[in-house]
Amino acid sequence: MSKQVAVILSGCGAFDGSEIYETTLTLLRLDQLGIGYRCFAPDISHHHVIDHRNGEVAQGESRNVLVESARLARGEISPLSDLEAEEFDAVILPGGFGAAKNLSTFAEAGSDMVVIDELVEALGGFRESRKPIGLMCISPVMVPRLLGQGIAVTVGHDPGVSGVISAMGGLHRGCGVEDIVVDYENRVVTTPAYMLATRLSEAATGIFKLVDRLDKMMDL
Repeated sequence: MSKQVAVILSGCGAFDGSEIYETTLTLLRLDQLGIGYRCFAPDISHHHVIDHRNGEVAQGESRNVLVESARLARGEISPLSDLEAEEFDAVILPGGFGAAKNLSTFAEAGSDMVVIDELVEALGGFRESRKPIGLMCISPVMVPRLLGQGIAVTVGHDPGVSGVISAMGGLHRGCGVEDIVVDYENRVVTTPAYMLATRLSEAATGIFKLVDRLDKMMDL
């Protein structure tokens, strides 16, 4: 496999980590295209743990983001601090509210959010070397803080989240669940995924398009 992609996770579970379907679909499409991948996650504590049966905070329970992300990666995962952009051709961030709670403070701080230093450093390497960057679901809300202002992204049609992106100097573009938004100048590709998806097949269409576009951009 000549191409290699870094996949950055934020836990395991839609409400407090990486969205499981989005992650699996991403890895599936990479594999179908013959693209190698390696998963990374920060070695930090969860913001909180959510009981996915009822959406409530599991009181008194704590989990580690790297350990939980290892569930999705079947144990094949490295600390985010080990990620070196020069070893990869592109990077992808699946969604799930771990992006808003563990990778950043968006869930609590909105447009005043901060992104963890490890992620800023890791993505900076891809940005500087103009390697393609893909984000899905809620993850694009971090782009103004991660990559700079004036970059076109999408989270679908959510007025609250799109307003936060605009308030931070980002550019939001409305987008259907089965489509993507591409900022060719900045080499960033985004898709709404489960910000809009009601079926697995809907999410798959947009995610596959995102991975396919990154594949083409890696050749440029």
